[in-house]
Amino acid sequence: MSQMLQMFNQAGAAQFSAMIGQVAPYFASIAPQVVELRAGYAEVTFPKRREVLNHIGTVHAIALCNAAELAAGTMTDASIPAGCRWIPRGMTVEYLAKADGDVRVVANGEGLDWSELGDLKVPVMAYVGDKAVFRADITMYVSPQ
Repeated sequence: MSQMLQMFNQAGAAQFSAMIGQVAPYFASIAPQVVELRAGYAEVTFPKRREVLNHIGTVHAIALCNAAELAAGTMTDASIPAGCRWIPRGMTVEYLAKADGDVRVVANGEGLDWSELGDLKVPVMAYVGDKAVFRADITMYVSPQ
């Protein structure tokens, strides 16, 4: 089990989410809550609040990218073999609808072969309620430490 997954399981969702903001302060800008984390899956939520809004009053595109990278990164860390590390190499995004409420972001890598090294494309979706508002493929480069 990865160190990040151990921390999530030991600390609990609320404390783990606060710790993420301490380790990587940029993530704290969206006030995320890591709701679920396991090998191959992560779910992050963040509220619609003034700090993440754009000029038309909807959630800013970069706030969605921020949450997508958080979900994909924590899930990748929980999924890769011991002795490996990862770094994001790129992100392709598609904005599907206005994000006009609280956001739920899901990184689902259950279909990926986590024993592979090199580039892995991690799929991420964001929702407001049941409405899909954002889709991303985040390329994670996995290599030996």
